[in-house]
Amino acid sequence: MIERIIDLSEEPARLSVDLGRLVIQRKAQDDMAIPLEEIAVLVVAHRQVIYSHAVLAGLARAGGAFIPCDERRMPVGLMLPIEQHHLQAERFAIQAQAPLPRRKRAWQQVVTAKVRAQGNLLHELHNNDRGLLSMAQRVRSGDSENIEGQASRRYWPALFADSSFRRDREAEDQNRLLNYGYAVLRAIVARAVCAAGLHPSLGIHHHNRYDAFCLADDLMEPFRPIVDRAVARYIWEHGAEAPLDRQAKSALLAALTHKRFPVDAEERTLFDVAARTASSLVKVFAGEQEKLALPDRV
Repeated sequence: MIERIIDLSEEPARLSVDLGRLVIQRKAQDDMAIPLEEIAVLVVAHRQVIYSHAVLAGLARAGGAFIPCDERRMPVGLMLPIEQHHLQAERFAIQAQAPLPRRKRAWQQVVTAKVRAQGNLLHELHNNDRGLLSMAQRVRSGDSENIEGQASRRYWPALFADSSFRRDREAEDQNRLLNYGYAVLRAIVARAVCAAGLHPSLGIHHHNRYDAFCLADDLMEPFRPIVDRAVARYIWEHGAEAPLDRQAKSALLAALTHKRFPVDAEERTLFDVAARTASSLVKVFAGEQEKLALPDRV
């Protein structure tokens, strides 16, 4: 099935639903009609995009995610479907009752995959993994030694070849591009979590009373380097002060939608990989298997 990310940022538009399709009306352009079931994520950033309750309800019913943006055109929210699996209540219970040692082992796998992906990206871009691949092998249950944090301190300055760079969500540099890419990635993973019948608020590791998507934040960690690669390559061409415009967003969305990832000797889309990862977590929570289904490389 086609899975699209629609970003409405550059011009006013009116959205409606007709015969199971999202209809996008814009001045001086022909109307566009897209089947709701093909929309994975809808991002609305322009302040003059008008949409109705029917649009939000139809999108949720079809399994899509909705991201509204603020006046800076940065994502500030996430709406997800709540009934995507026929065994949802049963899986909520399995998730809530998963023993701590089981969750710690799952987090170990997530951190290992994340640090390994970061090391592979540094080697790809700079021919030097800065020791991250070795660090990935030392991650223990629950990441008791905080290898994730240690790796992060090496990773960010090396990624952008800038010893002064810091990951800061409020900074007016390439952090803006990272924020946007991560928000869309989070929506993709959260959508997969809901489709697997899991509750997005019950995390493996992240626990924040103000965060409704702790589990999505956990499972997206190994996939973050997909966004990092796209941002690094973009700023090499356009500079760290490049605006978060249509061109920048297109580059980031292409990285999330066009690339294929190796899983079990097959090439899969990010949507498929995220769904497999979420489904495998159900089996890990239930004690039916020990390993999460994570991509070999991102």
